[in-house]
Amino acid sequence: MADDLLRQIGDLVLGSVPTMIIFLVLVIAYRYILYGSLVKTLSDRRERTTGAIEAANAAIAEADARTQEYEAKLRAARGEIFHHREQRLQQWTAEKDRALASARLAAQERVAQAKAGIEAEAASARQHIEKAAGLLAAQVLQAVLPARVEEVR
Repeated sequence: MADDLLRQIGDLVLGSVPTMIIFLVLVIAYRYILYGSLVKTLSDRRERTTGAIEAANAAIAEADARTQEYEAKLRAARGEIFHHREQRLQQWTAEKDRALASARLAAQERVAQAKAGIEAEAASARQHIEKAAGLLAAQVLQAVLPARVEEVR
């Protein structure tokens, strides 16, 4: 039985030798024909993928830089607009203040003229009243004492 088993194993090994030889030939052929090309293709693919990723990262970084630049320009433009707005508001305030001062000065001049006119009218009225008072006093005296006034003359 042991001899029989050894003989069967020997026949099996002898029958598998051509399969082993074909397998070794295929492995060697694969190694020289396909494996080098396959490794080269995979490394090229990896390099291109890595290059594409690096290019994408560079594009993203450039886009971020542009975005920051645009945001800086936008902030500067907003600041400039705010500055111009503040200047315009200050200018309008100054114009309003000048107009108010001018109106105040004109009103003060009108008040002074009105006071002067009233004082002049009051002085004129006083003079007129004083003249009229003297005449009125003479008329009253003449009416009350008509005979005596003529005697005094």
